[in-house]
Amino acid sequence: NSIKQAAEFGIVAGGQNLAGLLMFISDIHALGLQTAQGLIFTTTYYWDRDDASRAFAKRFMEKGNGDAPTMVHAGVYAAVLHYLKAVQAGNTDAGAEAVAKMKEMPTDDPLFGKGKIRVDGRKIHPAYLLQVKKPSESKGEWDLLKVLTTVPADKAFRPLADGGCSLVK
Repeated sequence: NSIKQAAEFGIVAGGQNLAGLLMFISDIHALGLQTAQGLIFTTTYYWDRDDASRAFAKRFMEKGNGDAPTMVHAGVYAAVLHYLKAVQAGNTDAGAEAVAKMKEMPTDDPLFGKGKIRVDGRKIHPAYLLQVKKPSESKGEWDLLKVLTTVPADKAFRPLADGGCSLVK
């Protein structure tokens, strides 16, 4: 509603940018480019970032109702893939052992690339600062965003020492 009101009042047209704290491409699609144009937000996955993300999105969209995957869909895929690799490498599906193996092994998948799972359980990988395109910039139904910059993995998440997690000795 805030984004709709900002569009109605000409906030973006007047030169100001809006920042979304938690946005998904499905939210942008629902709002429409005319309303959401110029909005800036971060995500850890964007379906049109590279060939691997586009290939996953194509499979996802074909199996579903044509909607582009969000970072949540991609995250579940990557987590399950890494879990299965850990189960195979550790030769066990026992919970604690599988999680320990997941933390021990580097992550590597076509959606998030190389990364790691820290001792506190946080998955570390790059994030992306995105901006919603103007309607004139879009070439299709899900061509909604442009990547402004990549936030390196070591800068994208709170440092381990600052988390206060009891798992960190």
